[in-house]
Amino acid sequence: MEIILKQDVANLGHKDDIIKVKDGYANNYLIPQGFATIATTSAKKMHAENMKQRAHKEEKFRAGAQAFAERITGGSFKVATKVSSTGKIYGSVNTIMLAEALQNAGFEVERKNIKIKEEEVKEVGIYHASVKLYKDIKVEIEFEVVAE
Repeated sequence: MEIILKQDVANLGHKDDIIKVKDGYANNYLIPQGFATIATTSAKKMHAENMKQRAHKEEKFRAGAQAFAERITGGSFKVATKVSSTGKIYGSVNTIMLAEALQNAGFEVERKNIKIKEEEVKEVGIYHASVKLYKDIKVEIEFEVVAE
């Protein structure tokens, strides 16, 4: 069954994508939850017209995200946390702490768009993360965990 997504769905697609999914998935989950509509011929025509109108807006967003990516690349970000005498962190550093460090540096990024490369950050040191800025624009950043 072909559907038109009304919003981004993880591991499936982005808003306004026309995709094929199994009938049960569409009828039992996506459509009742309001994530998608059935892609009939009239819906596809309306969708095409809307996409033409949104193309200009999307180009602005893409340019803004690209400029943001250039600014954030190469920045040094420090996450301060409580550390034991052996250099181990009490708990671990997560995306919330990294989002706060980015915000303190002047970059507003939602924590759901940040993915830390290492499984667990439990020691003082330098680590890497991936920040999703737009649909297909991702930037790799480096952050340092320091003692508070």
